[in-house]
Amino acid sequence: MTGLAIMENVRRYRAIASLCRQAATFRPVQRISLLTQAEDWERRALVELERHFSTLNGCRASEM
Repeated sequence: MTGLAIMENVRRYRAIASLCRQAATFRPVQRISLLTQAEDWERRALVELERHFSTLNGCRASEM
């Protein structure tokens, strides 16, 4: 996957997390579930970024 595709995925994951948090504001009964979902989407974004940068760092280390 290219860096741009990964960043697009991260952007989408964070947008979904934001929508979950917004929905939690207006749906008090589902608040906990929506906030949990938002955390999951944020975690996915972080995993995607970490994987991307660890791959980049691995490539650069092998070039040295």
